[in-house]
Amino acid sequence: MIYSVYVRHLTAVCSRYIQNDEDVKDVLQDSFMKIFGGIRQFTYRGEGSLKAWMTKIVVNESLKFISRNGHIDFGELHDNLPDTSGDEPELTDIPAAQIHEYIRTLPDGYRLVFNLYAIEGKSHREIGTILGIAESTSASQLHRAKALLASKIRDFINRQSS
Repeated sequence: MIYSVYVRHLTAVCSRYIQNDEDVKDVLQDSFMKIFGGIRQFTYRGEGSLKAWMTKIVVNESLKFISRNGHIDFGELHDNLPDTSGDEPELTDIPAAQIHEYIRTLPDGYRLVFNLYAIEGKSHREIGTILGIAESTSASQLHRAKALLASKIRDFINRQSS
């Protein structure tokens, strides 16, 4: 029953970090094994605590998978991105699935930092520790991720209004 109720949410969480669908399935399998194996250690802390606990496991397993399976590129891939400070596009008319897809297609370093900061609520110090990078690298990757996302969103809005 736990699997049935939460598999879609946990798949979406995992796919924010991992692009290959087969790898997502592998990480989810490992995550559910860890969830079911550790369910006795789970402490109920109110509505949503089980979902939050399982989400944390999936995020951690996703990061372990990424760490085990290759080097994360934190390069400066998009040096020509415009400065978008204070110029964030309106998101109300963009489907959530489209935004999710834009996040999934970010370069690895951008995507990881963006997810950890914007979605998981981690600080740059925490991200640095998790990913083994400097806080300043985390901050620059986040800035570049936001600029690239804003650019993609603006392009989407322009195509829709044409």
